[in-house]
Amino acid sequence: MPNQEIELNPVDFVTIGTVGPKGKRLFHLQAGQDDQVISLIIEKEQARALGEAIEEMLEDLDKRFPPRKGSGSLEYTQMNMELRDPIEPMFRVSQMGLGYDEQRDMIVLVAQELMSLEEDVSSEETEPSVVRMWCKRIDMRALSIRAGEVVRSGRPDPRQNGRLVFYWT
Repeated sequence: MPNQEIELNPVDFVTIGTVGPKGKRLFHLQAGQDDQVISLIIEKEQARALGEAIEEMLEDLDKRFPPRKGSGSLEYTQMNMELRDPIEPMFRVSQMGLGYDEQRDMIVLVAQELMSLEEDVSSEETEPSVVRMWCKRIDMRALSIRAGEVVRSGRPDPRQNGRLVFYWT
């Protein structure tokens, strides 16, 4: 698939969710604008790291640039953080980054495609696809909370990671 650059500016929603049973869950980062829904596959560790990075960024932004009046009044509990249909992943994410536009008071989440190392690939196909999701602080705060919830909702001891543990008595 040739590389694509998609800009959701601003998003109507952004969320993280999973598909599948515990231990075999597939993590998705999903955002939408109007009728366009973009689903991306991420790793559990990426979801955890993203949630923590957003939290750190928001703490810093709140100190340096206090939130503007009317910049968001919904509570997390009032937001629909479930994945939306259709859940058809566009690509698997290799890396993500966060940025901030001070004039618009918007945070951008940039997700880049994981590329395979195939030999017979044209130069057009060697560039990864990129999705930019422009979000309000309240949306990013909700995404951070949601990421933590989704990561913690797995197996009680994630160190087992599907391995069989023997107990001797």
